[in-house]
Amino acid sequence: MPVDSRSCPTNRMLVMYRRAQITLVANAVLIGIAAIVVSVVTGKPLIDPEGSFLGPTWMRLPLLLMAALALDLVPRTLWDSKFKPTLWRSIAAHRLRTHWNRERLTLVALGVVCFYIVYVSYRNLKSALPALIEAQYDHELHLIDNALFFGHEPGAALQAALGTHVAAWFLSYIYLWFLPLVPIAVTCWLVWSKNLSFGYWFVCAQAFAWTLGTISYYALPTVGPGIQYVQVYQPLAHTPTTDLMNSLVNARHNALWDAQANAAQTVAGFASLHVAITLLTALMVQYTVANRWLQIVFWVNCACTCVATLYFGWHYVSDDVAGVMIALTSFYLGGIASKQQFRRKGFAKREAARAQREAEIAPV
Repeated sequence: MPVDSRSCPTNRMLVMYRRAQITLVANAVLIGIAAIVVSVVTGKPLIDPEGSFLGPTWMRLPLLLMAALALDLVPRTLWDSKFKPTLWRSIAAHRLRTHWNRERLTLVALGVVCFYIVYVSYRNLKSALPALIEAQYDHELHLIDNALFFGHEPGAALQAALGTHVAAWFLSYIYLWFLPLVPIAVTCWLVWSKNLSFGYWFVCAQAFAWTLGTISYYALPTVGPGIQYVQVYQPLAHTPTTDLMNSLVNARHNALWDAQANAAQTVAGFASLHVAITLLTALMVQYTVANRWLQIVFWVNCACTCVATLYFGWHYVSDDVAGVMIALTSFYLGGIASKQQFRRKGFAKREAARAQREAEIAPV
């Protein structure tokens, strides 16, 4: 008698996540093709942003996958064994059987590879923007900022309210925390999410956010108020954020004026991906992590990041609003791809009450 393959638990799991897997691959392929086309049009080779640190891509991807496995396996084995070498093998083998099954390995491998392609393509497309589009809309967004703040500069208003020294250092570290936040968050949801659909939800949403952010750069090119209106931000204390902005400006000049330089320029204002990604992460923590304190921490981080983008002049208010829209859109699309159920509490309660009433009706 033939066996229905759909009755196999493993096959059912693979079918369950197929939509998310197709979404990840399709997104990575589309933005990857866009990066290749832009590279051909501009005559500049694709740049591997972190190549000088972690080696070429063919070496880095296996390293990232092995690092994810080791990050989960080694500390847990040492802790559970109380550092007794005789127990290491059995504990590690048990963890491999129960956690690192086929579905988990598929999630981690596909998530890491697709997210890496999306991120590298994003960096290349962002770098090529000035070579393809000369127009800038800083003046228009600056006028909107002045209108929203009744003729005042948002950055100057925040500096007057918060000060230019202690707040500058605090917000600087908040802003720079974004750099390690992205790989750490992706790793956490891929490796440790007990519900695999949450892992797919997070990585799909991340891929959508970086892709939509890239599209927004081309839709409305800007360099940001901190570069276009430098005088507004001169009173600020010199912080690591100051060094970061200076390094980005220098890299932009090298990329624009030195034809021989194989460097990336990473200046683009609209929309704010700092706001998009921190808000997206806060939403994912809110809906997939039960720890209340962790939820508060990520919402506070999101709020402080929004303030920092205006305080240092990284973005206009419109950039932050667009970042919020990207986060909400990516959160929803990622949920659809991973088959999450979006229902209002009121609707769910009415549905449950109606089902109960129908169950209580005696059949005639």
